Amino acid sequence: MAVDDYFAVEWRSPNSANYSMYFRKGDKYISPFHDIPMFADEANRVYNMVVEVPRWTNAKMEINTKEPLNPIKQDIKKGKLRYVHNCFPFHGYIWNYGAIPQTWEDPNHVDNRTNCKGDHDPIDICEIGYRVAKRGEVIQVKVLGIVALIDQGETDWKLLAIDVNDPMTKDLNGA
Repeated sequence: MAVDDYFAVEWRSPNSANYSMYFRKGDKYISPFHDIPMFADEANRVYNMVVEVPRWTNAKMEINTKEPLNPIKQDIKKGKLRYVHNCFPFHGYIWNYGAIPQTWEDPNHVDNRTNCKGDHDPIDICEIGYRVAKRGEVIQVKVLGIVALIDQGETDWKLLAIDVNDPMTKDLNGA
């Protein structure tokens, strides 16, 4: 399936607690968590990535796994919208940040490498190519590596990847 088949639809104002981004395929609303395939090309190990936070932005956005249709929403902690800190001289995330559809870190399973349970979210991905993606964009990526983080006692896997259309893709390979 071509990534152009998916359309993101924004509802309400960004940087507000009631902002939501929904997804459509044709005239039907879909879930980016359940209805977009994990693989764009399984034989060549090319994955789909749902962009939640474009490079150089700092609103902490994520696929909401608890709401119907799983829209992208801004994360809220203790009643406040969450933002990542800038790391001078950069503003916000230094990569395109998102999730791999149809993946989930099981909060009931203790990982034998981290000795922690999963964080109850889709697997995160950091896309390091040159292009600044758009929130809600579905891009095809090649995985280069993976890092396990422990966040508040939970395993939080981060894939490192590059857009298959990036000029550097042919020069970069995973383990």
